[in-house]
Amino acid sequence: MKNSKQLKDSVTPKHTMDWYVKWVASVFVLAAMSLRGIDGMAHYDLGLSMIGISLWLWVSFLWNDRALILLNAVGLLFLFKNALTMALAF
Repeated sequence: MKNSKQLKDSVTPKHTMDWYVKWVASVFVLAAMSLRGIDGMAHYDLGLSMIGISLWLWVSFLWNDRALILLNAVGLLFLFKNALTMALAF
């Protein structure tokens, strides 16, 4: 562990467009998760989640990573369904 480069060095290039987008997307997803389960914050959770997952979907396409594309595309569909359900409930 002490001499492992895997813990120190990242595999992905730094300071490229996809690097910035993935970090911004991660902040949005974490912000949404921090609001999850708090009364009155469901709309903010949903909105932040949709932004974060959309950005991760973009990164998935940039990386041409089919597993991430599938995960984020289906996740975004679920979020849209939940947003529509919330909108129709009003």
